[in-house]
Amino acid sequence: MTQNLVIVESPAKAKTIGKYLGPGFEVLASFGHVRDLVGKDGSVLPDEDFAMRWQLGERSAKHVSDIKRAVKKADAVWLAPDPDREGEAIAWHVQELLEEDGLLAGKDVHRVTFNEITKTAVQKAFQNARGLDKPLIEAYLARRALDYLVGFTLSPVLWRKLPGSKSAGRVQSVALRLICEREAEIEIFKAQEYWSIETRLHTPEGAPFTARLTHLAGNKLGKLDISSEADAQKAVERIRHKNLSVQNIEKKQVRRNPAPPFITSSLQMEASRKLGFSAAHTMRVAQGLYEAGYITYMRTDGTTLSGEAVAQARSVIKKEYGDKYVPEAPRLYKSKAKNAQEAHEAIRPTDLSKIPGRQGSPMSDENQRRLYELIWKRTVASQMENAVMDQMAVDISDGTDDVILRANGSVVTFDGFLTLYQENDNDDAPEKEGDENDRRLPPLNQGDKTKLVDVKPDQHFTQPPPRYTEASLVKKMEELGIGRPSTYASILQVLRDRNYVTMDSRRFIPQDRGRVVTTFLTNFFARYVDYDFTANLEEELDAIAGGHVQWKEALRQFWVDFKAAVDQTKELTITDVINHLDEDLGPHFFPEGDASRKCQACAETHGDGRLGLKLGKFGAFIGCSNYPECKFTKPLVVPDKEGDEDSDAAALANEPKILGEEPGTGRTVSLRRGPYGPYVQIDPAPTDIVDLGPYEAELKAWEEAKKAAKAEGKKAPKKPKKPTAPKPKRQGLPKGLSPADVTLEKALSLLALPRDVGEHPETGKMIKAGIGRFGPFVQHDGKFASIPKDEDVMTIGMNRAVDLIAQKEKRDAEKAAKGTAPKTAKKPVKKPAKKKATKKKKSA
Repeated sequence: MTQNLVIVESPAKAKTIGKYLGPGFEVLASFGHVRDLVGKDGSVLPDEDFAMRWQLGERSAKHVSDIKRAVKKADAVWLAPDPDREGEAIAWHVQELLEEDGLLAGKDVHRVTFNEITKTAVQKAFQNARGLDKPLIEAYLARRALDYLVGFTLSPVLWRKLPGSKSAGRVQSVALRLICEREAEIEIFKAQEYWSIETRLHTPEGAPFTARLTHLAGNKLGKLDISSEADAQKAVERIRHKNLSVQNIEKKQVRRNPAPPFITSSLQMEASRKLGFSAAHTMRVAQGLYEAGYITYMRTDGTTLSGEAVAQARSVIKKEYGDKYVPEAPRLYKSKAKNAQEAHEAIRPTDLSKIPGRQGSPMSDENQRRLYELIWKRTVASQMENAVMDQMAVDISDGTDDVILRANGSVVTFDGFLTLYQENDNDDAPEKEGDENDRRLPPLNQGDKTKLVDVKPDQHFTQPPPRYTEASLVKKMEELGIGRPSTYASILQVLRDRNYVTMDSRRFIPQDRGRVVTTFLTNFFARYVDYDFTANLEEELDAIAGGHVQWKEALRQFWVDFKAAVDQTKELTITDVINHLDEDLGPHFFPEGDASRKCQACAETHGDGRLGLKLGKFGAFIGCSNYPECKFTKPLVVPDKEGDEDSDAAALANEPKILGEEPGTGRTVSLRRGPYGPYVQIDPAPTDIVDLGPYEAELKAWEEAKKAAKAEGKKAPKKPKKPTAPKPKRQGLPKGLSPADVTLEKALSLLALPRDVGEHPETGKMIKAGIGRFGPFVQHDGKFASIPKDEDVMTIGMNRAVDLIAQKEKRDAEKAAKGTAPKTAKKPVKKPAKKKATKKKKSA
């Protein structure tokens, strides 16, 4: 019997395929890519016609050895990785490794691809085997070389010119630019006030409905036309003085079409919106569904469905929902994505009769169950009948155009595909206060008199553009033609891994490191982070895959210009970089211009300190021009309106900050920063300073006596003890007290703690109030009770102190009664040290 070896990329896929091929076939997994470029400079050599140096992956040696042993016993080798560029690359790498060892001589080698892992699809693929797709492999090589050359050429420039930066990627840098530019839009956004006017009305029969003001004084109102409360009240008064009636009624029927079946990007978007999955997680779960045979291949730009899938979808719709939900003709979809590669079918279940939650559908893994249900619903809904809605718009006025109100209503007369699925296609839109198209209106006729019940003006403010979510960023990248289905998830993950961005409420926020890198690249490598240039390069890579462009020539044209741009930065100084960063990012971090650049920390001493962007070992920050005399720094963030954080930072920037002298003693009082936060300190009095003269005389006499004793062989005298200098008194600032608000008087009050509150009425012992390690407290007879956060240790009175002590004693008594009172820790018994065993010297 002929021995056939089938090589796939994953063990799960190997297990599924093995069930369909029968005896005579052995299926092994390569466990992904078996080799990659050597991870150091010089792995792509432009001067040697772009020769590329490869090495086995860290965990690939065992898997490759297993494949080589199996090949020796096989008569035919079938390369069956995924049907995309990466799958073709895996097949090519495996074949190259086997040919290098001469293991394929005299053996038949076939390439097989299938879009779904079902018995029919797999067997059909083996009947229609082909050779390797050379243009697709060349497109992989070109993309890999481009990414490598950009990374290993541009990253050292960043390390030299931008301390604290990590690395730059060809497509990741463009995605980061999108995120940073959106953040800049948000920072310069200025909210505008506007008002809307909504009325409550009754029909002649008393049925209530609402209408909003659309025209005033003969003019159609724009969103911002009513810009103040005064204008809104004037409009309200004009409405109240009108005799309103129905002037015009418009009715129309609207048909809504279902969304097309999923492609990679739309699946990532919807899984993010509906399931809360990240792009990377979505692709991992989808990979599992594909390899288990539940769905078709999940990396695709195509929205087409096979004839068999359409027929099965229509059959399921008829059976589950009825004839009226089946359209007369099947729906055909064409991808609208820029640079679409419709090489594969849309993502769909391999068997639509496997209805979610029923036998045969994935149920053991919750993530797979949820994603499968989403894909199944989207696929079936894409072949369902349109939803039909009757919409009505009613204009109400007094017969003139001085005031016109509009009431909108909408009624779903046939839900169609909405009975199964509704796409959430806009997660960037701000929250709406209500959708007028989903309101039902009571029966109204032209000429009907209406009764005005209430007029309500509502204040609003325009909102800044929202930060990108994973879904909206993928959508934007797809619109611009940046990246491809197989790259979206990895692009977003790399930005997080390099700490160029963080996630807050599932939205991207650029970090200072990311913003600085983007500004640097847009200043000195503008062409290579340009959206159109990146999209055109993707088109060129697509053309290579189609066999229309020679891949090394495309690399050569890119490399000549890119290398020249990099060489131009060699003479660039750190000062030049800082000046460009400060000029570009300055308006965002100093929105008030020169006024917000004045250094508060050195204003009293140096006078002319100017804040600007600086570069340090760990990245960019804001610092003072008077460094090192002034050490004021702060993170690269936009200051808030109050500026409290800036004031606190300025107060402690050049610590210790001298607050003054204690009246009567002349002791210096200062504000300082410690490891546990800011504190105030008072130095010892001049009279408390120890005179070290007598001690130094004693020390000198001791040294002479020590020498004499040593010379006579006597025991040395005891060394004189150095007198202890008095320590300055310190007191931490209580929570809520800003360092900027600390004056000499406040500092002296804090340094006087603990203060006497008064004698306890029952024991006659003094109650004290102070600040300790765990915050403000009152103390009586050796016991402490905490002072609540909203009460001031400086002003707490006798009655409140007694009350807090009584509450503490009651709690301690209750704990003791329950046996939970804290036990006094016993001192550990010190064990005698073990004597080290002495090794006996061996005789020579």
